[in-house]
Amino acid sequence: MARSGGGVRRSSTETKERLITAAGEILREEGYTGASARAIATRAEANSALVFYHFGGVDQLLLAALDRSSTERMAMYRELAGQARTLEELVEVATRIYRTDLERGYIAEFSELVAAAVTEPELREEINRRSQPWIDFIAGEWERVLGGSPLGMLLPAREVAYAAIAFYLGVNLFSVLDEDRSRTEAVFDLAGTLAPRAKLLTLRLPGRGAKTKEDQ
Repeated sequence: MARSGGGVRRSSTETKERLITAAGEILREEGYTGASARAIATRAEANSALVFYHFGGVDQLLLAALDRSSTERMAMYRELAGQARTLEELVEVATRIYRTDLERGYIAEFSELVAAAVTEPELREEINRRSQPWIDFIAGEWERVLGGSPLGMLLPAREVAYAAIAFYLGVNLFSVLDEDRSRTEAVFDLAGTLAPRAKLLTLRLPGRGAKTKEDQ
């Protein structure tokens, strides 16, 4: 009996994982309007009733898919961004994140849920809560690299983070007009060109910025 129960638990876990995977794929490929319980369940080769049994509804399942991809991306991007020591390197990291998220559909995934949240207050609250770690991440990396410099004071970390999120969302909408990505890529090319020229603005003023271990 115990063995049978364990088999049921494993099957239930596997079904939930398949539903989460399918939900993310449908959201990226078909958008929020195409992410119905039936469409997701069909992709996952499961009964649509299991969407409600395991998650309570389609929105909760879509949020679970977002949570999974966000956890994976945050771990990957923290390691990547942690290697940046200059403004130029931060721009390179931002470019790599943008290209990776665009190619894997993560920009579309997040943007679709944000668009849906406009008319759904409950979903809006959940999306807002899930965006906060990313705002903190961007602000933290900006402050780590540029805190205490003239540029860091001119462009405060939180405002930079808000601008980055706004750009991230805008890219998905702009892709309708920029099908070959050339105009969006031009923005990153411009940032890459300007970053080295702003080197004097990135030098920390005496007594400013976070202390290193050697300073403590």
